[in-house]
Amino acid sequence: MTVVAVTAHRTTPKGEEVHLNTPYVTALERAGLVPLVLPTSLTPANAGLALQAVSGLVLSGGEDVDPARYGARPHPELGRTDQVRDEMEATLTRAALAMRLPVLAICRGVQILNVALGGTLYQDLPSERPGPIGHDAGEHDVTVDPLSLLFRTVKAQHLRTNSRHHQALRDLAPPLTVVARAADGVVEGVELRQPEGQWLIGVQWHPEDMTDPSLFQAFAEAALGVQAVG
Repeated sequence: MTVVAVTAHRTTPKGEEVHLNTPYVTALERAGLVPLVLPTSLTPANAGLALQAVSGLVLSGGEDVDPARYGARPHPELGRTDQVRDEMEATLTRAALAMRLPVLAICRGVQILNVALGGTLYQDLPSERPGPIGHDAGEHDVTVDPLSLLFRTVKAQHLRTNSRHHQALRDLAPPLTVVARAADGVVEGVELRQPEGQWLIGVQWHPEDMTDPSLFQAFAEAALGVQAVG
């Protein structure tokens, strides 16, 4: 049994509730993994300790990242943010890298990954980086670097992906490198510039809602490798 940690978002209509969309669970189980959902309000210290019991980390989608984390003022089109989740996930990201755990970052996940490692975001693509593609709904094409881990994983240089985000990576964090872009230049995929045995892929789309299981299968293989070493 290979267990991986998965982050979630929270709502507070009548007391705090933790939510994770079912497709994440389904995709991970189909890849042979057991997802352990981490409560959003888990303290950063305990979040880091939780990683000692798992073989990988999934940073899931959700609300906008607070621009205060990268020294920017809130944009008028900024959506809902959660500073508690931001802090917990930033801590998880850095801890997972220090422990060399495999990391799969999805949509908001790739955004908090970038911010946690020193990068910045476009807070609202339509107003800050207008272009021919509507990233907030629908589908579009993505071009993948043929020399990348992502290419070796999905085995394709051109993908048709779903798209439902209005934030995106702006200034890239120093440890990361861009490995996929949309036709308008928006960053769609990243990995580590110098992986040195560390498996990490971040994508701006939602692979859990697509039929191709390759990202989750590759993540599972990396997690199994960690478990075998452990």
